[in-house]
Amino acid sequence: MPKKVQSVPTGALATFQPVFAIARKEPSALLLIGQLLGVLLYPFMEGSDVGRALFSVFGIAILGLVVLAVRHSPGLTWVSILLGIPALVLLLIQAVTGDDTLLPYSSGLEALLYLYAAGALIAYMTADHVITRDELFAIGATFTLVAWAFAYAYIVCQSIYPDSFIAENNSGADRTWVELLFLSFTTLSSTGLSDVVPVQPFARSVVMLEQLAGLAYVAMVVSRLVGMLVMHRPGTR
Repeated sequence: MPKKVQSVPTGALATFQPVFAIARKEPSALLLIGQLLGVLLYPFMEGSDVGRALFSVFGIAILGLVVLAVRHSPGLTWVSILLGIPALVLLLIQAVTGDDTLLPYSSGLEALLYLYAAGALIAYMTADHVITRDELFAIGATFTLVAWAFAYAYIVCQSIYPDSFIAENNSGADRTWVELLFLSFTTLSSTGLSDVVPVQPFARSVVMLEQLAGLAYVAMVVSRLVGMLVMHRPGTR
């Protein structure tokens, strides 16, 4: 009986095969890399129509990675798709028209999706007592997901309550995405180095919620995973 010959990917498929392999085995790593790449690229996407379009396109790519990470976790994929499709449509409209009118609506959906994905990854990391490499990447991916979620929440807050945040430069203007993401990272990590300050009562309430989320994440999730990793080292009882 003739042996079945396995087809070998060629061309563009062969080029992206390592990426597909990572997406299947370690989606959290791919999500973390994508978000960290966004931190470096976002400053170059602000201030122009082309930049805003690229920002929307990059946001669509990150949405896809978020849904992929949820599929790999105990989370319900249909919930992530239900939140992701309307956000995807709104981001496409913004990319084509260059109009930011729909930004608060897409940001609200993305905030909900990112928080849900963060919860799904936490459930994924704590589902058993075996720490895989992808779960280690999920520690960082979950942190960035929560940081992104609150940054989007700040955009919604700023649209509802103008002048919710002030900064040293252009204190009377709306804060940019990079400024709000910077505020979110510094708040979540409790470093307190941001020059962006919430001044409206509701904005301060949202910031306090993020402070609580950052402390709870480190105290409950990271410490548990680190403890489990130490317990499973060779020679450790």
